[in-house]
Amino acid sequence: MLKIDIHTHILPENIPDFKSKFGYGGFVSLDHHKPCCAQMMIDGKFFREVQDNSWDAETRMKECDHHRVNVQVLSTVPVMFGYWAKPKDCLEVSKFLNDHIAEIVQRYPKRFIGLGTIPLQDPDLAILEMERCRKIGLPGVQIGSHVNEWNLDAAELFPVFAAAEKSGTAIFVHPWEMMGQEKMKKYWLPWLVGMPAETSRAICSMIFGGVFERLPNLRVAFAHGGGSFPATIGRIQHGFDCRPDLVAIDNNVPPQNYLGKFYLDSLVHDGDMLKHIVKLVGANRVALGSDYPFPLGENVPGTLIESLNFDDETIERLLNGTALEWLALSKEKFLSR
Repeated sequence: MLKIDIHTHILPENIPDFKSKFGYGGFVSLDHHKPCCAQMMIDGKFFREVQDNSWDAETRMKECDHHRVNVQVLSTVPVMFGYWAKPKDCLEVSKFLNDHIAEIVQRYPKRFIGLGTIPLQDPDLAILEMERCRKIGLPGVQIGSHVNEWNLDAAELFPVFAAAEKSGTAIFVHPWEMMGQEKMKKYWLPWLVGMPAETSRAICSMIFGGVFERLPNLRVAFAHGGGSFPATIGRIQHGFDCRPDLVAIDNNVPPQNYLGKFYLDSLVHDGDMLKHIVKLVGANRVALGSDYPFPLGENVPGTLIESLNFDDETIERLLNGTALEWLALSKEKFLSR
């Protein structure tokens, strides 16, 4: 079956010295300290080591062939969002990253689909760059689970979502700058605890803020199987029911009504949880996502889906059908090689 992985990250092999160009720090650079390997650095401090599959399209395709992945949806690494930067500087960085992804997609149109990044701290600039993304062949954008002090229900961000709905742009929400990370530095807890909470924060903000209610045709997918949201929807609904004075202040529609109105990727690492999210939102709202090429991802994309006793129709939906619907793309484009 055609296998489309909606959750993969990529970097350019060479990143400009944005710190020198803009006159302040916080930007990521790559130190290629040995062959096929680089250190991601922020202001001279080590952030993460990455391999050449993080930037080399040919290496990625070899690994995809080995794992029987036909198509990857490319998005930047969330640390590159740059929402903290000056808006015009963030726009320049976004354009650099988006042009890089678009160039790879143009070279290998049957193997890659691209998502852009946009300077959400300035919604007007974000809308302009989102429009440019579509012109250069990117059918969607990846955004963070919050934007500095704004959650995704912020009135300032609504025009961006409205523009995405109008243009048919898909949105992929990925957690970043995890809440509480300064208080849980041990045990990798920001990634293990903070990330799932961030994604639930994003889903709840869009539900309670009325974004899905006001924009019913907006196509939004959330990373990591929706984080902690699917396991806590009962508590979320109960809170809505017992304290509407606190919860239903901007939208009086029950949160359970929105199950099936947004998409989740399959990256949950547990068969029972994958069955749960498929039952919760429907197979037509769950798509294969691996978080390639990082260690918290699924090493062989699609293994969990294929290991369960789903029928063939459900497996095909999870491996490609939902992804194609979310991105509004045709399957035929990717069948011939």
